[in-house]
Amino acid sequence: MTAARHRIVFFPVLGGLIVFTWIALWAWSLSPYGHYLQHGNSFELGPAGSLCRAVPGGDVVVPALIYTAGWVLMTGAMMLPTTLPLLNQFRRMTGGRPDGDQLLALVIAGYLGIWTLFGLVAHGLDWLVIESVSRAPWLAFNGWALGAGVIAIAGLFQFSALKHRCLEKCRTPLSFIIEHWSGRAHRRQAFLLGVHHGVFCVGCCWALMLLMFVVGTGNVGWMLVLGAIMAIEKNISWGRRLSTPLGLFLLAAAWVTVLVNASAIAG
Repeated sequence: MTAARHRIVFFPVLGGLIVFTWIALWAWSLSPYGHYLQHGNSFELGPAGSLCRAVPGGDVVVPALIYTAGWVLMTGAMMLPTTLPLLNQFRRMTGGRPDGDQLLALVIAGYLGIWTLFGLVAHGLDWLVIESVSRAPWLAFNGWALGAGVIAIAGLFQFSALKHRCLEKCRTPLSFIIEHWSGRAHRRQAFLLGVHHGVFCVGCCWALMLLMFVVGTGNVGWMLVLGAIMAIEKNISWGRRLSTPLGLFLLAAAWVTVLVNASAIAG
């Protein structure tokens, strides 16, 4: 494919992929199976419950597979738009190659692969938290405390050196590609370019993504809000100035959550 043809195809195809993930998430959330998108939800009933009983180890495998499918859709919808500058820069560098589309697909695969791995780890930690809460009566009746803790962690992370180091890597796509792409062993390097970019993207956005466990992993509205915030932080020139007010807002939200619920308990 020529570079000009590749340019014409790039944005409609990638834009269509992003739109598809949003539509799929929206349709899933409104379907009778929308509750499977919610973290900590019981999989004992419905089709998932039947699969859990039919598949060996299904009580672990089936929820993990369903959760992974939802997480891949969610990260595709929320995070692919944030990495458009890098993908577009890579497209410009490889658009004249006959395997340009394949290389771009490998970059996307590596990128989403890292986010999928992060989602599985987060899912495992979430399961451990739920199991621990079930054994702690106070936490079972005061889940707001965990929510406030996650919000506070996300707020504090906005001020961390790691956050800003990873953001700087994400904000300079051309330098990042030059650092990780030489054109040799091109398929392997394309995949690893996506992996490396995914690592830095997780490094700057993991705390905000964890907020989905507070507001609901199937909440499409909050996905749009958080996805827009992360895209602005990474890709807009004034995005670097958003980190401090966002961190202060999250810390204030955590504090208000504690005060409101503590007052309710005291009252």
